Amino acid sequence: MSDFAPRRVAVVDGLRTPFCRAGAEYAELSNLDLLSAVLGALGKRHDLRRDGIDEVWAGAVNSHAKDWNLAREAVLSAGLAPDTPAVTLTQACATSLQAAGVLAAKIATGEIDSGIAAGSDTASDLPIVFDRRFAQRLIRTQRARSLRERLAQWRGFRLRELLPVAPSPAEPRTGLSMGQHTERMAREWGITRAEQDAFAADSHRKALAARAAGCFDAELVPCAGVVSDRLPRAGSDAEQLARLRPAFAPDGTLTAGNASALTDGSAAVLLCEARTAARRGLPVLAHWVAQQSAAVDFVAGEGLLLAPALAVGRLLKRLGLGFADFDVIELHEAFAAQVLCTLAAWRSADWCRVRLGLEAALGEPDPARLNACGSSLALGHPFAATGARVLLSAARRLAAGGGRRALLAVCTAGGMGVAVVLERPHAG
Repeated sequence: MSDFAPRRVAVVDGLRTPFCRAGAEYAELSNLDLLSAVLGALGKRHDLRRDGIDEVWAGAVNSHAKDWNLAREAVLSAGLAPDTPAVTLTQACATSLQAAGVLAAKIATGEIDSGIAAGSDTASDLPIVFDRRFAQRLIRTQRARSLRERLAQWRGFRLRELLPVAPSPAEPRTGLSMGQHTERMAREWGITRAEQDAFAADSHRKALAARAAGCFDAELVPCAGVVSDRLPRAGSDAEQLARLRPAFAPDGTLTAGNASALTDGSAAVLLCEARTAARRGLPVLAHWVAQQSAAVDFVAGEGLLLAPALAVGRLLKRLGLGFADFDVIELHEAFAAQVLCTLAAWRSADWCRVRLGLEAALGEPDPARLNACGSSLALGHPFAATGARVLLSAARRLAAGGGRRALLAVCTAGGMGVAVVLERPHAG
């Protein structure tokens, strides 16, 4: 065991459905439909039914109770080999990126040779449940052994118990939504409305330019007649965004224009041991270098979505790298303010000293290298699919641009974040 050396992990390829606004083109599709579509297409592209895949890890955030075995059911529905193990997991918006990290570790240690990390989310098919009192009545009625016992369970019943209960966007520990938490972050870090609108407008501009240049063509699989992303808007300039009303506080700075929209879609990424990929004739976009997870004490007042700043800082410190060492940087855009707060934290010598133990500020990434094809503000954010989408975007940009390294990070509900470093196959 002392001679053990981790095996090199290749990011081979990935696919995603076009992302659509909730309640629109995918309104009739379930998480299983969307996930099966992208897994099936990835399997066909690389003949995975013939050559096999060792494991699939996938999940969804907005998940019905019937989807407890979502990953396995998607494997079977997608036409992958029926003897392929699958695991369903969730870590909010980092679900599919964390899945990729688990698979990368398994590949590196030799447990498996290949795997697919994936995620799917539809805000059009939310799990609606009944009031707990009504649900408990149904359970007790089912268990009752006589008609008299069944009728007894309905004493005191009120019609209001029939009102459905939709999933709450609020953090259970604080009762505040993600948008409300981000408003607090924006105030703490002095992020203005104008800065947020300008950042959001730039995300749309870059996404539209990338789409026009065909940058997304190789990663999109048509679904339900949709062939391209539906969310990027040509009219989303800063002047128009400035007309929108605050969405989370009467005097707030976050709006529907500088926040990511409720989105439906799925994404999947294929990882493989590097020599196995070469033997099977699979392409390699990038090599997986390292991952770092982090969490913040948002209940005590730290910014809910600031964990990626910690994860990235700790990862760069561990690897002895700085922002200048990266040609590609991808930060998930839940909100424009969230990204801008993260950048502000890295510029702050005090924050970096206290939270990262550094003697100086991390600095700031080159804006030209950050989210060069746009990100979630423009493309959309189907929660569990976003991590795979960001990973795929970083790997493709790295392969297409000839750069050496890529850095990517995703924030999540619950005050968590995940960061990953990739490198070009030829990099030392």
